[in-house]
Amino acid sequence: MYELTIQGAGTFEVEEGSRLVRAIEQCGIELGHRCGGNAQCTTCRVEFEAGEPQVMTEAEYEKLTDIDQYGDLRLSCQIVVDRDMTVKPLMTVEDQGWDDAGPEPAITVEPAPEWFPIETLENR
Repeated sequence: MYELTIQGAGTFEVEEGSRLVRAIEQCGIELGHRCGGNAQCTTCRVEFEAGEPQVMTEAEYEKLTDIDQYGDLRLSCQIVVDRDMTVKPLMTVEDQGWDDAGPEPAITVEPAPEWFPIETLENR
């Protein structure tokens, strides 16, 4: 178990290996995942205050680069909880006025992840 601190909501225990987008939702925060957690819509974006993983999927890198946000935020649908983390959710059902967060994300990261150390991505 790891501690997940969500800015404005508190600190929660979450299972190791959980997708961050699902863990945030299980803590009672309706974070967006309008594409169902497939690294396409960016509504699951978060800012890390602590515990940011030093790996990233190819899909997350491509999407963040496409929207010129690489290095500024992360996609929670592409992150697996493997440490204590402190995050700030950026798009919730409440603050966006949506009826729901989107299709339920799968238990495992989709699309099939190809992981890279962040330091290797920075040199592309």
